[in-house]
Amino acid sequence: MATAMAATAVERAVLEEEFRWLLHDEVHAVLRQLQDILKEAALRFTLPGSGTEGPAKQENFILGSCGTDQVKGVLTLQGDALSQADVNLKMPRNNQLLHFAFREDKQWKLQQIQDARNHVSQAIYLLDNRDENYQFRTGAEVLKLMDAVMLQLTRARNRLTTPATLTLPEIAASGLTRMFAPALPSDVLVNVYINLNKLCLTVYQLHALQPNSTKNFRPSGGSVLHSPGAMFEWGSQRLEVSHVHKVESVIPWLNDALVFFTVSLQLCQQLKDKISVFSSYWSYRPF
Repeated sequence: MATAMAATAVERAVLEEEFRWLLHDEVHAVLRQLQDILKEAALRFTLPGSGTEGPAKQENFILGSCGTDQVKGVLTLQGDALSQADVNLKMPRNNQLLHFAFREDKQWKLQQIQDARNHVSQAIYLLDNRDENYQFRTGAEVLKLMDAVMLQLTRARNRLTTPATLTLPEIAASGLTRMFAPALPSDVLVNVYINLNKLCLTVYQLHALQPNSTKNFRPSGGSVLHSPGAMFEWGSQRLEVSHVHKVESVIPWLNDALVFFTVSLQLCQQLKDKISVFSSYWSYRPF
């Protein structure tokens, strides 16, 4: 009996020493790794005037698709804004070529990139508040920090991987439609968004439904990408999508950022798992 109790006491002492080392040493080692990775991620979102390196460079992305040659174009990205757009649209009915570009005084903010950057900055802020001199007292305290950091990283990733679902009237009312010169034809809508590591441009061609149309009018709900046949009401008109053209281009630095998010989330989870092994000591053993 005494031998068993002594063995238990020794085992307990060993576990407590391991937990002490985990809180005092390994946690900070992981936090340093996370800070380094997320600062690299933040550099991918550099904006004009945000650092000593000067304005973010302009990057041209040639839009293409293996499924269509109806739309071709180049979008110019500077930080989190589209500074230029040059798009050619071949109309299917008569092969007429339409050309439209951004007005020179206009830029279009990509809210997804801006939001992702803000979430990364918030994650870095949380980590910076726990520098080398900070002493964690309990495992629960570490878990709380990891949960907060993971929440910001998950939100950053989701902003890039989950484009907004918009109704066709919302797309029609968007300020993006007023960015172009010459103005877009009344039977054309455009939408620009980020999906994973890609910059996507969707062009919708419309036709008006006649008042005496026998079609059953059913307004479409929100969607990332609407299909031909989708209907909506705009002003006094009922409209239907006749053609949809989607073109895209890979943004390499967004791919880097998504990889950094994944690696960081894995590090956070691994640290949480290690802390959980010692859960029986949290509530009553501060170190």
